[in-house]
Amino acid sequence: MTPEPSEDPSASVAAGIGRWTTPMQWGFLLLLSAILAAALELTGIPAALLMGPMVAGAIVGMNGGTIRLPRPAFLCAQALIGTMIAETIRPGILATFFSNWPLFLAVVLSVIAMSTLSGFVISKLNILPGTTAIWGSSAGAATSMLVMADAYGADVRLVAFMQYLRVVFVAAAASIVARYWAGIDGPGPEIVWFGPIHLVPFLETLALALVGGCLGKWLRIPAGVFLVPFLLGSALSVSGLLVIEIPEWLLALSYAMLGWNIGLGFTRPILAHARRALVPTVISILVLIGFSGLLAYILVHAAGIDPLTAYLASSPGGMDSIAIIAASSNVDVPFVMALQTARLLMIMAIGPSLARFVASKAIRPR
Repeated sequence: MTPEPSEDPSASVAAGIGRWTTPMQWGFLLLLSAILAAALELTGIPAALLMGPMVAGAIVGMNGGTIRLPRPAFLCAQALIGTMIAETIRPGILATFFSNWPLFLAVVLSVIAMSTLSGFVISKLNILPGTTAIWGSSAGAATSMLVMADAYGADVRLVAFMQYLRVVFVAAAASIVARYWAGIDGPGPEIVWFGPIHLVPFLETLALALVGGCLGKWLRIPAGVFLVPFLLGSALSVSGLLVIEIPEWLLALSYAMLGWNIGLGFTRPILAHARRALVPTVISILVLIGFSGLLAYILVHAAGIDPLTAYLASSPGGMDSIAIIAASSNVDVPFVMALQTARLLMIMAIGPSLARFVASKAIRPR
């Protein structure tokens, strides 16, 4: 009698966490997220409550985890984060922006041009198809890029891999820069997790996040679930019509959900599908991060912007992750958000035409 072949050890490892029940997977993810977030918090890394869950999600996803953050939970997190950032906006932001608008516009266009060049090179080397490489390298909001890539015939799995890998690298780099280069020494002020809640402002803030998020989704505005609460909240807060109040525990939950949504996207099938593009994608991301550092240096010396504000403002997204890091650091958050929003709106406007044009140039003649 022929013995049955033994189980493939690699298949067993690949199944890994996926063999656990859903409650067990979520329990492990929560525990691992708490441990990593606490460790990062002790080192003084900004946005530890985002980075810890993001890394934990990636560990679960790459080891066979089958859980995914429900879409409504992710959208609620985006809306709350957009509302939270709106609280930082001050009336002087427009004056600051328009006083040096040619320089700031040049910075935004430079990031778009460099990311497009990266996609062109990846496509020209025949590593990935043209439109897939362009959308995957595009420095816009990752979720919006996936929607637009799908509409224009790109391979959404590869675009998702490239976009979320960039988000992870950029968020990690920005956190490290904030901690070790910009002189942020140790953890910030002690956080009161369960302080008193002023009921009326809190309910008004929740209503703003809910209405703004639904409006952004209904209008199909790119990254609208984040942007509309941010813009509406900014206008209401600056005018004095609304006092934005979000308790720390709810913000922490929103940060964690955003991190899980990014991290859990790194599954073994996606990594296997994208294996050939991994090294070129990482190289292009590192080049783009370095180029953003150069732009930050120019902003510091040409416009007198402080180094960390300049670096976060010129970083190639994701916008919600950068917003969290900015809010966790001693920077000019309104300025950061002004440049990040300007880049997003510009790539939404010119992205489809730019992708088609560059992809056509990257096709090799037969």
